[in-house]
Amino acid sequence: MQTVWKGSISFGLVSIPVRLVSATEEKDVSFRQVHAADGGRIRYRRVCEKDGEEVAYADIAKGYEMPDGEMVILTSDDLADLPVASSRAVEVLGFVPFSQIDPTALARAYYVEPTGDTKPYVLLRDALEESERVGVVKVALRNRERLAVLRSHEGVLVVQTMLWPDEIRRPEFGFLDEDVKVREQEMAMAESYIETLSGDFDPDEYTDEYREALLQVIAAKSEGVAVEAPAEEPEEGKVVDLMEALRQSVEQAKARKSA
Repeated sequence: MQTVWKGSISFGLVSIPVRLVSATEEKDVSFRQVHAADGGRIRYRRVCEKDGEEVAYADIAKGYEMPDGEMVILTSDDLADLPVASSRAVEVLGFVPFSQIDPTALARAYYVEPTGDTKPYVLLRDALEESERVGVVKVALRNRERLAVLRSHEGVLVVQTMLWPDEIRRPEFGFLDEDVKVREQEMAMAESYIETLSGDFDPDEYTDEYREALLQVIAAKSEGVAVEAPAEEPEEGKVVDLMEALRQSVEQAKARKSA
């Protein structure tokens, strides 16, 4: 696996040499933009909107647009002395229960592999497991300081980046101020539906059906085979009564589970 970052974890006075590798890979089907008539690739040029000239990559700078429209151009020297976390160290700031971390804030995960003596690595991993806590850390990835959690998962330490608090939008919806009453029978039926579909999580049970179908379409077109439209599912009757909708949901869930 390709190394994304290489440095060390600062665990008190203990320094643990490690490398980070991406723990995930997205399997989305990517497309090229092409000319529909002949399949030729569509290319984009970097053009200055003021003089209409194409600009070489080496001549492109970072610019920040002020509210009044003024463009402030920054150089590498301007950015060199910013107070960013060390690009070669994961700084542990503290330890908290993982249950206190807002799942909305969690982003990309990276496996942490030791690149030196494994004993400090194993010590930190086991200590996190025993304490049932995760480390709150700072790390500089791709020239940006990021907040992250350091946790143990299946025998490996994982650094999972997080959004900063001001990057998470608050749910300001009108219905939150409404006094909605739920009947006991409705709650009991909803709990019955949840109980019917309850079990241990097994990710292998789930597949990306859209991606599989899309790849089949691509394979068929590449072989010159006509693409068959999927059979339409029968339209179910519209249910407007909440209790009746819950009752039918429970029956369907039980039927799926027993099939």
